[in-house]
Order: sequence, then C-alpha cells, then structure tokens
Amino acid sequence: MLKKLFGAILLISVCQIVSVFAQEKTIVNSASAKKMLLGKHRFALQWISWDYFGTATVIDKKGVLYLKGEQKARGSDDYLTIDGVIVSIDEKEFKFNGKIVTKVSHLNNGESCPREGEMTFAITKNRRYWRLQDMRNPCNSVLDYVDIFFR
Repeated sequence: MLKKLFGAILLISVCQIVSVFAQEKTIVNSASAKKMLLGKHRFALQWISWDYFGTATVIDKKGVLYLKGEQKARGSDDYLTIDGVIVSIDEKEFKFNGKIVTKVSHLNNGESCPREGEMTFAITKNRRYWRLQDMRNPCNSVLDYVDIFFR
C-alpha cells in the first residue's frame, strides 16, 4: 500500500514539473512577421558596437519560436546575450519571455546586468529592426538600445 501511495505521489509530482516547463505554442497574429523573424539576424547593443554585430537566431520547434543570440565586443570582454521564447508575434512587434544580459565595462562597475521576464520588441517608424521597448538599463540610469535587425 505504501509503495502504491509513494508511486502515485511521485507520478503526480513529475507531471506537475513537466507541465510547469512545457511551453505553449507561440501565438502568431501575423504570418508575414513570423516569416521575417525566423532565421539568423544581426544583433546589437549600442554600447558594444554598431559596426561589429553579433547574431541572434529564431528557430521554430513544434510551434514554439526560440530566440538565442550574442554580441561580443572586440578588444574587451563586453557582451550582450539573449535567450528565451517568443510568446506572441504581431505585425510590428513581438513579445519575448526569457533573459537578456549585458556587460559593458563603463556601466554597472563592469559587472553583468540581467533582465528577465516578458519583454516587447517593436518596429517603430520606418526602422529596419525590432528594438527592445523597455530601454531603461536596470543596473544604471542609462538607456540600452538592444536591436534585432531584419535579414
């Protein structure tokens, strides 16, 4: 009897853990915007360089769009990383849930500065990129321009 009870509790626990980590499919409200997002893109933070870009890649795994990228500075250990999932896509913006980390030598005493959670990237005016809309650096009183450029 005790073995069955333990087995049932273990099974319920495993199912709860799996459901917590299961990702809902990306909500696609614009097929053309999804097409623009899929693939490899130039990726930049203005403090690092707008001359030497990093890359960000969006892939589709079973209806969930994943975004991962990095920009590394030349001549220093400054960097920008992004890793997470795209929650929804609209014609001019997408919602991202994950982590963005910046490390810039002259900001935050040269320490890394993470952002986590849901964030919005948008195309504004006639720009050829999506820009992170909450530009406020959470570790300093400066603005970060985190940009993902069109292919």
